[in-house]
Amino acid sequence: MNELQLKYGCNPNQKPSRIFMEDGSDLPVKVLNGRPGYINFLDALNGWQLVSELKKATGLPAATSFKHVSPAGAAVGLPLTDVERKIYWVDDMGELTPMASAYARARGADRMSSFGDFISLSDVCDAATARIVKREVSDGIIAPGYDDDALEILKSKKNGNYNVIQIDPSYKPAPIEHKQVFGITFEQGRNELNIDRDFLGNVVTENKEIPDSAKIDLIISLITLKYTQSNSVCYAKGGQAIGIGAGQQSRIHCTRLAGQKADNWFLRQSPRVLGLQFVDGIRRADRDNAIDLYIGDEYMDVLAEGAWQKTFKVKPEVFTREEKRAWLDKMQDVALGSDAFFPFGDNIERAHKSGVKYVAQPGGSVRDDNVIETCNKYGMAMCFTGIRLFHH
Repeated sequence: MNELQLKYGCNPNQKPSRIFMEDGSDLPVKVLNGRPGYINFLDALNGWQLVSELKKATGLPAATSFKHVSPAGAAVGLPLTDVERKIYWVDDMGELTPMASAYARARGADRMSSFGDFISLSDVCDAATARIVKREVSDGIIAPGYDDDALEILKSKKNGNYNVIQIDPSYKPAPIEHKQVFGITFEQGRNELNIDRDFLGNVVTENKEIPDSAKIDLIISLITLKYTQSNSVCYAKGGQAIGIGAGQQSRIHCTRLAGQKADNWFLRQSPRVLGLQFVDGIRRADRDNAIDLYIGDEYMDVLAEGAWQKTFKVKPEVFTREEKRAWLDKMQDVALGSDAFFPFGDNIERAHKSGVKYVAQPGGSVRDDNVIETCNKYGMAMCFTGIRLFHH
């Protein structure tokens, strides 16, 4: 089959809609369940490229959680700590496979953004991964294959309408790609850049030490950025993206947005948040929303009289700005990637507040000396990759 008709395009008024192979060859994807749409396929195919590259670069199973053509999270299959299992809501699921751990991390990094995601897996989906997917709000999944029991679990989701796509892992696209905008065809060479440890060789700061664990995190951040709408910045730690800032016109706004998401990821691990006592039967999405409000500036929306009783068994104390700052000061050894150069040292100043110690960026700004000086002030190690990673 070289063509698949879709219900509509980006919006219901955009008809007709289809995906097809212009050369007449077969599509490299099969729909095993559901009816994926236009945006679903955009997310699926971008996500598949991301996880395939993560697997190639690290040798570990990889997963990503996509929303509106940018990743909300991306991770490799490293074991979860007890705290991570708790904040990702998988502490009741027993032993997790590496593939399941990768998705738990990718989904859990920014649960607000991952709500209604499209999932991409680098490896065959197993039952442990399918069980996590089963209880999350998600639009669909793409993987190179599915265990029989995993497929049955997924097919039962959304009243049997969950989108399940299988992709041929041997498929290689043409080296030249095209897109149309306003009836005009654009053509360019595919971005076949290979991001690995050698990509991080040009360390320009006084601190030259980047341990292997940090190199994995930098690779995760850079490959994630390769498939994130630009401008974009990505914070990573422990084998996963923890904060992604996408599609901002200003680099410092990317850094702030991603940094706030990284801060929220770490604040969720604080004793104050781990000790929250939720009412019985609260839905997962409502619990995520409550935590997001509680750790943010709009905390009274969930702590006001008449509001807190709907969410908590016991009214929580306010998590003060000073208490949050004291907890965030414990966050260390975070990696940061940027898809283009940092034009000012203010990006590094903001990154420092979120525990960043390792930085990878193209370099090439007229103020590189200021950015390097700011890194040296905080003992950071920064490498210049020399290559931009814009994606549109």
